[in-house]
Amino acid sequence: MKIAIFGAANPEASRKIGQILQAIPSVTLLASDRLDEAEMAISVGGDGTFLRAAAAIGDKGIPILGVNAGHLGFLTDISLEESETAMPLILAEKKYTVEERALIQAEITGYTEPYNRFALNEVAVLKRDQSSMVSVTLRVDGEVLNTYDADGLCVATPTGSTAYAMSAGGPILEPHSNCFEIVAIAPHSLTTRPLVIKDSAVLHLSVDSRNGLYLVALDGVAVPLTTGSELILTRAPFRTRVVRRKGHTFFDTLRAKLMWGQGGIAH
Repeated sequence: MKIAIFGAANPEASRKIGQILQAIPSVTLLASDRLDEAEMAISVGGDGTFLRAAAAIGDKGIPILGVNAGHLGFLTDISLEESETAMPLILAEKKYTVEERALIQAEITGYTEPYNRFALNEVAVLKRDQSSMVSVTLRVDGEVLNTYDADGLCVATPTGSTAYAMSAGGPILEPHSNCFEIVAIAPHSLTTRPLVIKDSAVLHLSVDSRNGLYLVALDGVAVPLTTGSELILTRAPFRTRVVRRKGHTFFDTLRAKLMWGQGGIAH
């Protein structure tokens, strides 16, 4: 199996994974400029490294295995400590499954600079002035839903529901739910609540701000914009493929990462 490794931010962990892979006879390591030949990519780091790998792969369909050498790591399937035993099972014995995750496609009207149009986690509209807010008018399939006066607005995929959207108070969504999650960031109204809608909808976002400036962050990569630009969000025409160990589910990840069931009330 031909493998490409992403993980320059954590060279020590990447070296360890490289050594483990070199000991597996069926594995061939590829240089980064040979990504088109890869049968699988391995992301070594946290969720940020995984997102960078997904952005580099785009619509190539290469499955990504995440090794967590970072912090929480919802996208990563195995820890660095588990890698020595887990890697041979996954790569040599083929004990894994591949999940397909939806992405958001973003089009910015009037913006001519290059940017990554696809987000696996979320697209967030954010203020650029610390002392002010933005007003984001959201239309769903042409119908005005609301104008959000807030520090920002997050539109997340089910995969991204455990990222920025969760920290802003949104619900956790099962990854194969066919929906988008809309969450205001520090809204200036008590009646503003998170909303889940079908992911076949077309979302138009127009922004007003006191200084005429705002940011759009696609999986954390910011694009500076002016209020004359409009943002159009749709479900991407391709999916990111995520490698999971056989028998290891999203609910296993939730229990482990959020430590569910480890406390409880004593009787």
